[in-house]
Order: sequence, then C-alpha cells, then structure tokens
Amino acid sequence: MTQQDILKALSTVQEPDLGKDLVTLNMVKDIEINGNQVSFTIVLTTPACPLKEMMRRDCEKAIKAEAGEDVTVLVKFTANTSSNRLDGKSLLPNVKNIIAVVSGKGGVGKSTVAANLALALSKEGAKVGLMDADIYGPSVPIMFGVRGERPLMMNVEGKDKIIPIEKFGIKLISMGLLVDEKSAVVWRGPMVSSAIRQFVSDVFWDELDYLVIDMPPGTGDIHLTLVQTVPVTGAVIVTTPQDVALADAKKAIAMFGQAQIKVPIIGLVENMAWFTPAELPNNKYYIFGKDGGKKLADQLDIPFLGQIPLVQSIREGGDKGVPIMVGEDNITKDAFVLFANNAVRSIAMRNANMEATQVVEIVV
Repeated sequence: MTQQDILKALSTVQEPDLGKDLVTLNMVKDIEINGNQVSFTIVLTTPACPLKEMMRRDCEKAIKAEAGEDVTVLVKFTANTSSNRLDGKSLLPNVKNIIAVVSGKGGVGKSTVAANLALALSKEGAKVGLMDADIYGPSVPIMFGVRGERPLMMNVEGKDKIIPIEKFGIKLISMGLLVDEKSAVVWRGPMVSSAIRQFVSDVFWDELDYLVIDMPPGTGDIHLTLVQTVPVTGAVIVTTPQDVALADAKKAIAMFGQAQIKVPIIGLVENMAWFTPAELPNNKYYIFGKDGGKKLADQLDIPFLGQIPLVQSIREGGDKGVPIMVGEDNITKDAFVLFANNAVRSIAMRNANMEATQVVEIVV
C-alpha cells in the first residue's frame, strides 16, 4: 500500500451533504501506513458533525476493497468549522457562524429552542455562545440558572470588554444579567438597537464556532439592527403547528427573504408538535394541530429541521435552570439532538453552496 492507493480508495467516499468526495474536498490529512495498518485524519466541517460514524464505515469499506480485508483502518477526526464570511471582520472576528433563532410571534418556545440548540452543538465539541437579544423579555438567566449573576469586565487590547458568563460550556450574555430582574426595560427602539450593537461590539466572545442569537418575536428594529451590524449566516425559524403561529412564521421567513436583506433560512423547526404525558410515553396528542410546520416547510421549499414534542420536563427544566439537553435522556432530548444535527448539516451546506455571508446594507 502507498499513500496514493489510500487516496485513490478515499476518492470514492462522498461527503454526504456536500456531494463531493473527501479527497477533492481536501478533508484527508496525515496518512500513515505501518505494515497492514492504515491511519489518517478526516477534517470535518464542524465538531458537531452527526455523520462521523457513517463516514468512518465508508472509509474502512473503501480501503479494504482497495487493499484487502486484512487491513486495519484507523480513522481519526478533527474539525475546522466551515465559515463563509465575506466582511471586514471588524466585529466578532473569531466567530465563524452567527445563527439567528427567530419566530413571527411569541409563545412558541423560541428561547427554549435557542438554548437547547446551543447546548446540543456544544455537547458535540463545538465552541458556542448564546446571545439573548430579547431585550424586553430576557429568558436566558432563568433557563440557565444564573439569575442575579453579573458579568465581569476585562481589558482586551486596550478596550474594556464584558466577559460572558459561562454555564454548561456555553458563553452567555443577556440584558437579564445586566439589570435587576424586577425592573422593566422601558426603552424606545433606538436604545434597544444600541444595546444589540453593544452585545456585539463590547462583549468579548473570543473564538466561537457558532454564536446562537435568541431574537425577540416579530420582525422589527432588532432584526434589522442585527443584520446591518454583523454577517448573519442564517436564520432558524421556530413555529408551532397552529395556524396563527404559522401565519406569523411566514412573515419572519418573508422578512429574511426580502431582496434588501437576503439572509438564508437554515430551516424551520416545529415546536410543541404534540403533547406526550409522562405516564403515557407512547401517546401523542396533537393539541395545536398536526404537522403544520412540516407542511409549511414543504410549501415554501425550505429545510425542515425536526419536530419537538411538548412534555412537562421541558417546562420544569427551564424553570429550574437545567435545560433539557443537560438533563436525563428522554424523547425530547432525542428530538433536540436530531434537530441540532439537521441544523448543523444545513449550515455546512449553506456555507458550501450559497453566496458568502455579508453585513446587510439597507438603503432607505
């Protein structure tokens, strides 16, 4: 066996999402041959890649077909998270992907989805931050059990920066960490937009594979401020199956699709897809309707990322400051893992196949 033999074999192995072989994509590194043992490293597009085992099996099969069944194949993995930023990187220079989690209306569980998406990505080895951009109704301090904590300041390259609080491996910032939770934030639009810009420019996020941003409901100032301030990789749309929520989800999708904005839709996730009581784990009650989000994704030809069931443990975990992704295994945790896997694959395909991410310039 030679390195060329190994490369020839691996040139038949496709990266499932990107549609090209591993050699063409330059994903194979550090080939070593020692007798009848072959080892090499595959450089993934994300540490959170859900297809590692499939790729491992395909590589082993391809090499044994080329060199014989008695060959021992050792496949290692590392990751260089894909990014497709085309901006000056004056803000968030070390953040590879910025993901906005949005909904057209409130009450659909957007913050729960954002929090557990961030945790699911982190559990697979990605460096993740979570920005709570819902200035009027911040949820992150309660959901992560950091109520009353205050971030520290640090001098970074001559500038005073806010250091995000870390919990469960996630870097967190929220208006709820900066003001007394008993106080209402009574601000006009320009002040809220200024706060969002400060969350970007005055917070030391450092290196992140993904910055997940929990956006407020609706389609207003904060959304426009965000896309005009930083290059947003894409948006995850959260809805319930209910017609009222779906109507507002369409508006959120339409906003990001406007010619002046053109932020890609990573996909749509259907929250509260059905209700399952703890004592009847095999039962599904479609109290908000059935498959509404799935049908909307099909209708608008956008990726469908999954369905999250409504169970009591989600509410309990959020209220106790222990999100479902850091609790015990259950059907909802499995659903969030599947959703996060689909989201990260969609992000990788977006970076490989779509125009580069830029700051939006809206001319009025």
